[in-house]
Amino acid sequence: MTTPLRCLIVDDVALARDRLRRLLGAVEQIEVVGEAATVTDALELVHEHAPDLVFLDIEMPERDGFALVAALPPNLRPAIVFVTAYDQHALRAFEAGAIDYLLKPVETERLQQAVQRARARHGHWSPELVAQLQQLGGEAHYPERLTLPVDHGIRLLELDDLDWIESAGNYLCIRTGKETLILRETLTRMESRLDPKRFARIHRSRIVNLSRVARLLPLYNGDHTVVLKDGTELGLSRTYRDALYRALGIEH
Repeated sequence: MTTPLRCLIVDDVALARDRLRRLLGAVEQIEVVGEAATVTDALELVHEHAPDLVFLDIEMPERDGFALVAALPPNLRPAIVFVTAYDQHALRAFEAGAIDYLLKPVETERLQQAVQRARARHGHWSPELVAQLQQLGGEAHYPERLTLPVDHGIRLLELDDLDWIESAGNYLCIRTGKETLILRETLTRMESRLDPKRFARIHRSRIVNLSRVARLLPLYNGDHTVVLKDGTELGLSRTYRDALYRALGIEH
């Protein structure tokens, strides 16, 4: 079995927190590490527990859920699933990097699908969980190529040609061989389009094609350097180290 996905519930309504906790109790390999009713308390819990996933309400007293997302430190940034009674915030939620948007009352099937998206981001996959997702009818199907609006046209990029991706603000630099494609899109949204068995986040601003990885060189502070087959060196932060090891089948 895989390491449990550690999550935090943030909602100012105690009954809403209790219901979500009960629903999560039926999901395998999930550990609720804390609950918070305010953004201030949630930030303290993020620093204390470094959760993989946060279920986050939007409309709360003092500061809303978007304020929490903005205040999250980059090195501790978990996957965000907004849980709200209002659908008008969906666009802003995904622009803020959310991996899913659930409407209250939360349905069990949608909650499990959101959890599977979080697992994909963190590389928390196991045969048991894949079988469970298939039974739910939510098996993920990833494309073999990307359709990219670049250079005033449409570029069809085979995933086998993609080496690595780096974010620069609201833009992505997509490295393929000796070519760099510039695309206006967030890294989180691009990550959701990629098969986690073939691509992995190695830094808050970087995704790599696993088939291009040749070596991992440890650094003194727990970070690593990822060396690709063409000699390119990319930084691997501690936040994503364990997930990359799992994706590469490395025991440590």
